Amino acid sequence: MPPRLRSASDPGEWLRHARSNLSRCRADRALPEVLFEDLCFDAEQAAEKAIKAVLVMRGSRFPKTHDLAELLDLVTATGVVVPPEVLEAKRLTPYAVAGRYPGVSEDASEQDYREALEAAEKAVAWAEGLVTGQATP
Repeated sequence: MPPRLRSASDPGEWLRHARSNLSRCRADRALPEVLFEDLCFDAEQAAEKAIKAVLVMRGSRFPKTHDLAELLDLVTATGVVVPPEVLEAKRLTPYAVAGRYPGVSEDASEQDYREALEAAEKAVAWAEGLVTGQATP
């Protein structure tokens, strides 16, 4: 049986994928061969998909980009107030590409990982609150 195609126009689907990346970011830390930059990549992906969930909820189109500052600016343009702690997710953008390939950037440290995880957790929690109606825009 082929997999069911899920709708990109459903903010819940974006959040489901954000939570998956966030879960991998947390769980894979226990695996000794997993690189911190890979964990930071999952943190960036979690934040990115959470922000895109808010954009989908607001009916806003967005470009195919990993630039979290650009995406957060688009959220603000829809009238949603983005809290300062969520704006911190902007610093995760470099992990979307550079950290995934050898020789492109410095290795991520455990401290980098901890900060990336914290930023992603805040972004996902914020988006979940908005999408589920537990928070106001």
